[in-house]
Amino acid sequence: MEKIMDFQHEPGRYFLQDNDKTLAEIVFTTINDGKTYAINATRVDPSLRGQGIAAQLLDTVIKDAQANQMTIKAVCPYVKKAFAQNPAKYQEIEYKP
Repeated sequence: MEKIMDFQHEPGRYFLQDNDKTLAEIVFTTINDGKTYAINATRVDPSLRGQGIAAQLLDTVIKDAQANQMTIKAVCPYVKKAFAQNPAKYQEIEYKP
């Protein structure tokens, strides 16, 4: 069973911190006049890989983006792959220039 993580947020990233170590993060910039998050990188510490952490992190970013009427541009390979593998889930949030 997946453990539900409590991610933190600060400008430009969502992350999971343990003491001084970042265990997982999504790094983004804001484009489209502040209406779109361009996700540039998704990183998960090797000790947490294969546990669905990256997916939970992406879902957290998407939930916040939806709440703020924003869209997501997939730049990093992980998010591009997630969007391509599940278009029905992400079609409403995906940035379409």
